[in-house]
Amino acid sequence: MNGVTIAIDGPAGSGKSTVSKEVARALEGGYLDTGAMYRAAAWSCLNEGVDLDDREAVTQHVAEFDLVMSTDPDESYIFVEGTEISEQIRSEEISTCVSRVATNTDVRAILQERQRAVLFRTANAEGFCVAEGRDITTVVAPDADVRVLLTASAEARLKRRAGQLGLEESESVRERMRDQVLRRDADDSTVSEFTEAAEGVALIDTTNLDIDDVINAVLELVPGIELVDDDLELEEPHDAHNLESLGDEARTASLRAGLEEYGLDEDDQHLLTEEYEPSATAEDERMLPVLAVIGRPNVGKSTLVNRILGHREAVVEDTPGVTRDRVFYEANWAGRDFMLVDTGGWEDKVEGIAYRVAEQAELAIGLADAVMFVVDANVGITHTDEQLVKVLRRSQKPVLLVANKVDDQRGELEAAALWNLGLGEPHPVSALHGRGSGDVLDRILEILPEEGQTRAKPSGPRRVALIGRPNVGKSSLLNKLARENRVVVDSTAGTTRDPVDEVIELDGREWTFVDTAGIRRRIRQSEGADFFASIRTQAALDRAEVAVVLLEATEPISTQDLKIIDMVLESGRALVLAFNKWDLLDEERRAQLEWEIEKDLSHVRWAPRVNISALTGRHTDKLVPALDLALESWDTRIPTARLNAFLGALVAAHPHPLRGGKQPRILFATQARTRPPRFVIFASGFLEHGYRRFIERRLREDFSFDGSPVEISVRVREKRKNR
Repeated sequence: MNGVTIAIDGPAGSGKSTVSKEVARALEGGYLDTGAMYRAAAWSCLNEGVDLDDREAVTQHVAEFDLVMSTDPDESYIFVEGTEISEQIRSEEISTCVSRVATNTDVRAILQERQRAVLFRTANAEGFCVAEGRDITTVVAPDADVRVLLTASAEARLKRRAGQLGLEESESVRERMRDQVLRRDADDSTVSEFTEAAEGVALIDTTNLDIDDVINAVLELVPGIELVDDDLELEEPHDAHNLESLGDEARTASLRAGLEEYGLDEDDQHLLTEEYEPSATAEDERMLPVLAVIGRPNVGKSTLVNRILGHREAVVEDTPGVTRDRVFYEANWAGRDFMLVDTGGWEDKVEGIAYRVAEQAELAIGLADAVMFVVDANVGITHTDEQLVKVLRRSQKPVLLVANKVDDQRGELEAAALWNLGLGEPHPVSALHGRGSGDVLDRILEILPEEGQTRAKPSGPRRVALIGRPNVGKSSLLNKLARENRVVVDSTAGTTRDPVDEVIELDGREWTFVDTAGIRRRIRQSEGADFFASIRTQAALDRAEVAVVLLEATEPISTQDLKIIDMVLESGRALVLAFNKWDLLDEERRAQLEWEIEKDLSHVRWAPRVNISALTGRHTDKLVPALDLALESWDTRIPTARLNAFLGALVAAHPHPLRGGKQPRILFATQARTRPPRFVIFASGFLEHGYRRFIERRLREDFSFDGSPVEISVRVREKRKNR
């Protein structure tokens, strides 16, 4: 299967970079900035002392230099020889000299070959790939599925380029931009006239269009989708084989646009958001809103960040300029999570490192869903504060004005003067002492959306819960893995009452193992402490990512063992079965156990199985590979294109049995979430439970979901309502 390739060309300032990224995001495909390759080559030559006027030396260096680029539109990293340079290549120094590399025809041939390989490889892997850069439509990818040339007037392009660099309009700035933009157009393009599109290339003039209009104009050209009320929707028919190149973003938008067709009322739209969108509920897949903390140097931003976090994370010192980078923290207030971005002090018209710090602060504003503007109430409004207000207004983001260093009522009177900034009510707070911080946090939640565009950070080592009946050997196994007595072990059943978290290094990696209380039968749970121990065990399981269920190999598999396994399945955690005391088995018991496993555990035959001895440590080294296998399956996401291609072939070979003379037809399917993998199938009729089990079994055979439960739900499309 070949993915869809989209090539976007245009002069500097025509909007091709912004448009290309947004189109890639809308299609949830890859993004390739070909111009960044030339910039990276120029940076590498300068860094290695290669004379840019020595064409042979430049060509030889570019042919050999190590370049790694992201094709994720949300992660624009570029590494050259192991050094991350995504910020450095956007400097004016590189902008003024990149043409000396780009006009080298031998260098262009080398990089164009690399660009073609990345473009088509990414498209085949992701379903879509959007590539932008000079000559992309005519030389690099003349056979792309969609080719677009963006144009704009010279005045509009000069203004946009200055805005990208954060420069205010002036005659000197216009001269600098004219040198960077117009001279580059003449120097480094093999297309003689940017206002003329080659045959088969769509021309879009962006001079008087806003960004959404341009994006929609490009999306209208992409095969397999159409725009309905500014949303993406699949062209008819909606069968699985027609969705082979559809990304999750387009699929979600298609569902929204087709509410009525799929038998959903507008009141049911939350089902699409809660159940079918790929961001779903996995802990490290939560999409959190971002709050950027902005202000001039030494107004107490990092102190306020620490106050919000509730502990000391950001470095604080009574010296301006301690913080320089954008630093992300995960915060929580009143049960809501959000990302907090601490930034360096913003200053106007600065150079050197201060300019870089200010640039990072402005990038944080662009990434944020809301901004907290911190001003020193004791100092009052400064010229820098006034200039920063202009930047905030241009961003059009919600802004909360915070007057810091207000330690008493007199300070509140001084803070009232900040009304003159024109940003509304100043909220007094003392970041150092906590005065007013709760009120500020309540106001923050009011301006932040429920969800944002930033993925939550992974939360440290993978969490493994040791689950099983009392006295099955959970604590003994934990001590053996830790190579010391971390928890109490006794022959008396029920020794462990509270879950015990222990960070243990295995195979050079850290894992968090949670020893839990043994789960008794319900009739025994009513005995006070054991009941609450069971509740805490369930909570520990909910916090874990994978459960190791210990079973005693020397005893028959009991009903209680099966209930514990079912509890893990209901929690949606990955599963590993560990048969303890394997060294005590004789041949007769071993044969009996294999029969019990085949009979009683057939519904979890997909779970990795390890035969261990917690007492001697026998085969405990096999536990980590089993955990890795289970967690990898638990995290697996199947691209929509691959999933529907698989289903199309499966249904063609094994159609659903007739029901009442009619055969239910699978329209399409999508993986709604991971952890565990959940698939939603849209069908024209009810799919029998046996056929769902058949689909699950074939999914496991083709995509190897070993160690993870797989959930399959079916949404039946009701008959189309009369319009």
